[in-house]
Amino acid sequence: MKQRNTGWIALFLAPTCIIFLLIFAIPLVMVFATSLFDYRLLPRTFEFIGFSNFIKLFTQDAKFLPVLKNTVVWIAIHCVLHVALGTVLAFILYKKPHGWKFVRVTYMIPNIISQSAIAMIFLNLYNAQYGALNSLLKAIGLEHLQHNWLFDTATAFPAVTMTWFIFAGYTTTLVLAQCLSTDESIIEAAKIDGATSFQIDRLVMFPLVKRMIGTTVIMAATYMLQMFSMIYITTGGGPGVSTANLPLYLYTTVKANNYGYANSIGVVIIIVGFITMTLINRLFGMNKED
Repeated sequence: MKQRNTGWIALFLAPTCIIFLLIFAIPLVMVFATSLFDYRLLPRTFEFIGFSNFIKLFTQDAKFLPVLKNTVVWIAIHCVLHVALGTVLAFILYKKPHGWKFVRVTYMIPNIISQSAIAMIFLNLYNAQYGALNSLLKAIGLEHLQHNWLFDTATAFPAVTMTWFIFAGYTTTLVLAQCLSTDESIIEAAKIDGATSFQIDRLVMFPLVKRMIGTTVIMAATYMLQMFSMIYITTGGGPGVSTANLPLYLYTTVKANNYGYANSIGVVIIIVGFITMTLINRLFGMNKED
């Protein structure tokens, strides 16, 4: 009986495993392998150079370290401040204040709009000539603060950050769903024991939804590791590389016909992602058995 079950299990898993190998595992191995080559299409070049691409990235490429720093800082902001914003809103909404369903729906709307559309909205918002931000500053007598927000080195990074920072809809929705699914008798017992609303949130609800928050942190880190269109449309990574991240830098390297070097950047993205996921799993106890 066990042998027959094993055969059926293998049969049903085979299509998924084959697709995984063809679409993900084999290309992933190819990325690691080709990062060790000088790989170009025009002229056709495929020469083994070992770790020279990685040595060049960290010791000779003046752009790479600032780009890596931007990526890491954005991951930290997204995983800490962005998730915290969504979690706080979820903790407010789970108490079902007046209009909480309306807030839940409307707060999610920006997250279902494409990044390209959001980027175009903020391009108009920040526009130096007719943008709403500069118009507001002029209306309240702060003309001296008007400037080109996306193309000034001092403000480009925070300006791009604000294009996604305030839209924590996924975090709010997932944490709120976890809060609403909590047994109300636990909260009632805490109230009977004299716990305040803040104490219930900190000592009862937070431990119960901790792993869901950890899940949203993983989603946030993954999102920032693949952020591309928002940056590409708003600033193109400029001015200089003040708003460039690793995916955008990889894209510009591919456009320069340097595929081996681009794949070495891809390997760095994978390593950064692996380290980030490991830290998040340890922090939130995602690997522990209940």
